[in-house]
This record gives sequence, structure tokens and C-alpha cells, in this order.
Amino acid sequence: MSGATLGTIGIIVLLALLILRIPVAFAMFLVGFIGIWMLNGWSAATGLLASETFTLASNPELVIIPLFILMGNVATVTGMSRQLYDAAYASIGQVRGGLASATVIGCGGFAALSGSSVASALTMGKVSLAEMDRFSYDPRLSTGVVAAGGTLGILIPPSTGFVIYAILTEQSIGRLFLAGVLPGILLLSAFLTTIALMCWWRSDMGPAGPSTSAAEKARALRGALPILVVILMTIGGIYTGLFSPVEAAGVGAALVILYGFVTRSLGPVALWRAARESIVTTATVMLILIAAHLINPFLALSHIPSAVGAALDALALGTIGTLVAILLVYLVLGCFLEGFAMLVLTLPIFFPVILELGIDPIWFGVLVVLTLEMGLISPPVGINVFIVKSVAPNVPLGDIFRGVLPFWFAMLVTLAILIALPQISLILPDTMFG
Repeated sequence: MSGATLGTIGIIVLLALLILRIPVAFAMFLVGFIGIWMLNGWSAATGLLASETFTLASNPELVIIPLFILMGNVATVTGMSRQLYDAAYASIGQVRGGLASATVIGCGGFAALSGSSVASALTMGKVSLAEMDRFSYDPRLSTGVVAAGGTLGILIPPSTGFVIYAILTEQSIGRLFLAGVLPGILLLSAFLTTIALMCWWRSDMGPAGPSTSAAEKARALRGALPILVVILMTIGGIYTGLFSPVEAAGVGAALVILYGFVTRSLGPVALWRAARESIVTTATVMLILIAAHLINPFLALSHIPSAVGAALDALALGTIGTLVAILLVYLVLGCFLEGFAMLVLTLPIFFPVILELGIDPIWFGVLVVLTLEMGLISPPVGINVFIVKSVAPNVPLGDIFRGVLPFWFAMLVTLAILIALPQISLILPDTMFG
């Protein structure tokens, strides 16, 4: 059996295991280990398993993952996410669709603390859905905006998706974080525009909320000040070169813990619970990364990446045409696969093609992560949709999917803009590292 045939069988088996809901890491371990065993022998498979596990686990850059996850968990416990929503609520809640817009802004701010789309959707769903229901918002808008707003967590830095992309492609985490800032703001603006258009078209979708006095606005904005300080310290520190990404993660986690102790909103039990949840999430990510370092050599030995590259060359689509074709594959896979699984499965195949075409890998990383975000709200998997369903059990799943559809198209427009104008993604990392 040729390597290409075995590689194709391995990919089909891996997809079948994922469809059967086998955990991503275990599915990749199984296919990668058996594939290397069949191609290079038992000694090569066991040796690679031992060496790659130790090498990856001892990578100091990976400390960034538990620190940023801890920062997001502590921010949730201390109520910082609620304060951010309250500030946006007080500022724009009184306009038509204002509560939905406040939810998007809250998701964007919380994304800059947690780096997790699921955490953003879950946290802001608990905070905002009851308020929008109280003011008779259309359930399709209220649930759709939470599911879509949560996707900002994987694009606005710190982003776990960027960290995994950086590890798998050996790119700079700092450059990727900075590359996600302006696209994240652009996407947030696109969501706000979508809400405004929906409420202009149908005023009953998002009635105006209560007006607030200047004193109430000032008080709410003061409450959001700690979050803004943490965001400026972490992202600003990376941009100015004051911190490395790992140091920025440590500073951010320390600041939110200090805030919790000073305000007495964080006790030892709550800190322990947040730390334990962070460890569990980190262990899951680490297992996926270790498994990736088994599946990648298997795909390389089977020559699948070179075969895909030759096939794309034969189509003669040109650089942009090939890039769009690759992103279309991500869009389709996003309807069935979880985002991290897609990264691990596809990057070994597509990344060599991207390098050969001369496409900037940082720009490509932003486009891929945005495409993964679209998968988070695409049927039938749509993880964020199911997260919102768990918070709003009385809203039919079909209504939530219909609610996210306008935001899905807003993401598609944003993706097209970023393809047409790569400078939006590259200007910040180029000014820092150029």
C-alpha cells in the first residue's frame, strides 16, 4: 500500500472518529500512531510519541495558555465581565437595539481577557439574555447576538486559536496577537452595524432600553476601568515591547487576581475553582497539541501535503484563487468539525502550499481563525449555538440558527475585506517587528 493511499485512509478514519464524537486528541493519537507504525515501523512510532510529548510539554511558550485561561476564569468570578456589560449597557442601552450592541461590546471586551469563544458566549449569555428578554427583544436577535458575539473570543487577542496556530506553524505568538487586534475591531463593528440594520428594518426586534443619567453612566464606566487597564497592560505591553506574550499573560493574570483580592470579590475557594478549571482546559489543549505532533509526521510521510499542493497547482487558480479555495474548504469543514480539530488536521496539508505561494503566514493565520469563527455558528455543529441553547433552553434551536445568520454574513463580508486589504492584519505586527 502506497503512502498516499494510507494517508487518505488515515484522514477518512480520523474524520469518521470525529463524527462519532471520539475526543479529538484520542482520535488523532490513534490515527497518527498507527499510521507512523505502518509507514516507518514500531520503533519510530513509539520513539516519536515519547520525544514529541516531552519536547512539546517543555516548550516555555505554552505557559501562555494556562495563564490567559486563568485570567478569563478569574475575571468571570470577580464580576469584571458583568461590569463591562453594565458600562456598555449604560452608554448605549437606551437606543434601539442598544442591549444587543452592549452584548457585542461586552463579548469583545471579555474576549480580550479570556481568549475563549465558548467562555465569552457562556458568560455574556448569562449576563445579557435575561435583560434582553425583560425588554421583549426578539429571541432570534438576542440569542443570535450572544452566539455570534462569543466568536470574537478566538480572534481578539489573547486567542487560544492563535497560540495553537503559532505552535503548529512555528510563527510568532506576539505577531499573531497584534495581527488580530484590528480585524477583531472590524468584526465587532460589523456586528454592531448588523444590529443597527436589523433594528432599523424591524423596530420590534430590539426595543430601546431604559435611559440612564450622566451620573449612572459615569459610575458604570468607572466600573469597567479595571478591565480596560488589564487589556491595555497586556496587549499594549506586547505592542510596545515591554512584555513578551508569556510575560503579558503573567501580568494579566496577576492583575485580575490582585483586583479580586482588593475588592474582596475573590476568595481562596473561588480562586481554587478558577485554577482547577484552567488546568482542565489547559490539559485538553495540550493533549490536542501533542496528538498534532503525531498526526503531522504521519501526513508528511504519506506525502499528502505535496499531493494536495500539486492538485492545487494543476487547477491554476493563482495565488488569491488558491487562498479562497483553501478558505472555502475551512468553511465547509467548519459545518462538521470543531475548530481546533480543523487546525490540527488541515495545517500540515495547506501550510506548505501557503508558503510556496508566498502568502504571509501571519495574514493567513488571521483569515483561518476568522473562518474557524464562522464554523462556531454554522449548522449542524455550531458549538456556540448549542452553548447559547443551554443558557436559553426555551428558545428553539432553529430560531437561534436563524438569529446568527445575519452575523454569519457580516463575518463573510469581514473576511472578504481582510482578503482584499491584508494591511489591516499586518500593520500592527509590522510596526512592532518591522
